[in-house]
Amino acid sequence: MAYPLVRHRRLRNSAGLRSMVRETSVEVNDFIAPIFVTEGNGIKEEISSMPGVYHWSLDNMEEEINEMVSLGIQSVLVFGVPSEKDAVGSSAYDENGIVQKAIRRIKSLYPDLVVVADTCLCQFTDHGHCGVVHTTECGADIDNDESLALLVKTAVSQAKAGADIIAPSNMMDGFVAAIREGLDEAGYKHIPIMSYSVKYSSAYYGPFREAAHSSPQFGDRKTYQMDPANSREALREAESDIAEGADFLMVKPGLAYLDVVRMLRDRYNLPLVVYNVSAEYSMVKAAAMQGWIDERAIVMETLLGMKRAGADLIITYHAKDAARWLQQG
Repeated sequence: MAYPLVRHRRLRNSAGLRSMVRETSVEVNDFIAPIFVTEGNGIKEEISSMPGVYHWSLDNMEEEINEMVSLGIQSVLVFGVPSEKDAVGSSAYDENGIVQKAIRRIKSLYPDLVVVADTCLCQFTDHGHCGVVHTTECGADIDNDESLALLVKTAVSQAKAGADIIAPSNMMDGFVAAIREGLDEAGYKHIPIMSYSVKYSSAYYGPFREAAHSSPQFGDRKTYQMDPANSREALREAESDIAEGADFLMVKPGLAYLDVVRMLRDRYNLPLVVYNVSAEYSMVKAAAMQGWIDERAIVMETLLGMKRAGADLIITYHAKDAARWLQQG
């Protein structure tokens, strides 16, 4: 059966018809909005490579949280920028660390807002790596198993502060199992783990390194983050995390890896998160500032593509803008 009997354009004839047969939608409750919190007072400092995204001190953070809630955003992802760093990232698991203080502050303001805690060491170590570094005859090595113990301490301290979800992003082998065991032993069996299951060693993280002050001081993260050339490996990573007790799976970055999002969606039933990362955001902002693109149209089409590929939730720096546009209709 073909043209002229079959005419696909019949279902595109009006806005009403197009809306009736639309297969995918983007809603404000799909978004998780990142926030960068820093030590100090009176700070609202725009991140130069991420226009519209700021470093916030605890005393000013309420402005940002209030705006997010007013736009209907239901979840935030907390990143902390500490005042001091050391070789083992001790401020990551300090009960009075910047992330822990931010979580307590957010939950005091909006108890029902879902607070996701990024669980990693890179922002807190003086070397910028996501684990403990040992120097060997062959160079520097990230000690996987020693790092796990510190990541567990970090996760437990975040849960104790009031985090609703623990989101470990370190890509150490066995990190989900270690954190699950640590949370359970500490009495937090009810706290879910949103695992950065498939996190690539990507050039798309550039602006985030400025935002989180987390650039490695030597080498790179290719021994623990994934090779961008690999997709079957993503399935192995996801399978491990599921077996270890992950409650969510994540693919990071998003835009260049939507094939991987689809692979995971077709195989697994856990909620699937995609991270619309910093360079994806910054490239759109830069082009929009030059007048080269329609920012609203580009952003909404990108987010729609992530949903269509199979994502249930999207971590995005566009969250406030997109929520505003959805309100406007």
